Amino acid sequence: MSPSHKHVPDDAHEWVSFDDPDEERTWLFDVTFLASGWTCIFGAGCQGVLTGPSPELAQGCCSYGAHFTGKADAAKVEAAAKTLGPDVWQFHAKGRKGVVKKLSDGDLGTKLVDGACIFLNRPGFAKGPGCALHVEAEARGVSHVELKPEVCWQLPLRREDETSPDGRVTSVVRQWDRRHWGEGGAEFHWWCTEDPAAFGGHDPVYRTMRTELETMAGKKVYKRLAAYLDERTGPGTTVTFLAHPTVRR
Repeated sequence: MSPSHKHVPDDAHEWVSFDDPDEERTWLFDVTFLASGWTCIFGAGCQGVLTGPSPELAQGCCSYGAHFTGKADAAKVEAAAKTLGPDVWQFHAKGRKGVVKKLSDGDLGTKLVDGACIFLNRPGFAKGPGCALHVEAEARGVSHVELKPEVCWQLPLRREDETSPDGRVTSVVRQWDRRHWGEGGAEFHWWCTEDPAAFGGHDPVYRTMRTELETMAGKKVYKRLAAYLDERTGPGTTVTFLAHPTVRR
């Protein structure tokens, strides 16, 4: 489909699906986002997720803390927190009293300090603003997937699983939209995938977020997805990907 097609809906995305080679599962991937040039612009124009633009706070998507996917996710982050020193974590002293709390909906989440996640270093800190877990991962030379909460290392990707009556699972890997934040999503800015400035990367998401996609879907599935997208973007291709809605607008 040509991105200039006049009948393309404003929010249209292309998708690709295929069966998992090892289990009763069908994968469905958001090709429009994965082939886009999206890149994180934290500290480089990100306006944050509060009710209005707030780049001076340098909070990114960390203003409300992280929701854990379960006890295992929380335990992993608790263990990682114990390895952080005050040189990489501004709120190290507060973190020694615990980093996890029970939220109003019964789920677990990170504690907040001064209106944002306890792991978020603020402007003026020696290491600069940003996630202490991310800083530590870079210092160790490992992926941030190993230390950060699942929702944090996945963003702006999202995986949704649905099981049919016959037991077959459909797993959808897509971009994280404003609506995925629930009812409160309409009340704050979601610049991450709605700001054209975030789509200026030189490489497509399926390459820059390879580790995240391999962790979410497995290496076999990622290899098949990447082969398909490589073929679609390779020399001599005559089919153009549909541009991301944010860029089209």
